Amino acid sequence: MISFTGSTRAGRAISKAAAETLKRVTLELGGKGANLVFADADARAVERGVRHMMNNSGQSCNAPSRMLVERDFYDRAVEIAAEVASSIKVGPASEPGNHIGPVVNKRQWEQIQGYIRSGIDEGARLVAGGLGLPEGMNKGYYVRPTVFADVTPGMTIEREEIFGPVLCMIPFDTEAEAVQIANDTPYGLTNYVQSQDGARRNRLARQLRAGMVEMNGKSRGAGAPFGGVKASGRAREGGVWGIEEFLEVKAISGWDLAAE
Repeated sequence: MISFTGSTRAGRAISKAAAETLKRVTLELGGKGANLVFADADARAVERGVRHMMNNSGQSCNAPSRMLVERDFYDRAVEIAAEVASSIKVGPASEPGNHIGPVVNKRQWEQIQGYIRSGIDEGARLVAGGLGLPEGMNKGYYVRPTVFADVTPGMTIEREEIFGPVLCMIPFDTEAEAVQIANDTPYGLTNYVQSQDGARRNRLARQLRAGMVEMNGKSRGAGAPFGGVKASGRAREGGVWGIEEFLEVKAISGWDLAAE
């Protein structure tokens, strides 16, 4: 069998190659996580979402890269997100301190710059970060922590996985609209919900099409599986589910217990 963690494009290529010999394939691929922030969310919900997005310089398949915000709270959420992103420092991984480092290579840096340019050209509102190297830097594959507001469904930065520190913010009016936007993606790895309404959180946990749903900043429990659906792959890592991915079931009848 083949177990692969990486891009959706590579996962498709592996699946095609494995089909010739019917090899079992388990894939943990990309994501475009939606973070649903309601007006009754806790005071640190937006900051938590921004910092989670920027962690590891945005190079996380389960990053909450689309922040969907209830319209009554949207303008304030944009202000908070811009402030938080602008406060995040960027620097070499070799230096001590609380900051994010570079992205993996030149190709990835250029691809992220292309996405930022696309967001600007397609009419999203840039409220933090942007093109080029962070202030004070003249080399390296560093990306400015970037936030786009007024992103609309269908924009390139809303549809495609950027794999860099770029957050898209989208307003919504109703719970049903939030679910529709969140689910309208080829991916299905992790979605997030921020609300103090327990009944709402339970409803959304069932309606969101993703392998994982994390709510109010609470991490998954020990032994919980990690994995997604749709273009995020169908593998599960961790706990019993992760072990079962590598096992084949054999059924035997007529076993002679007396012979043991």
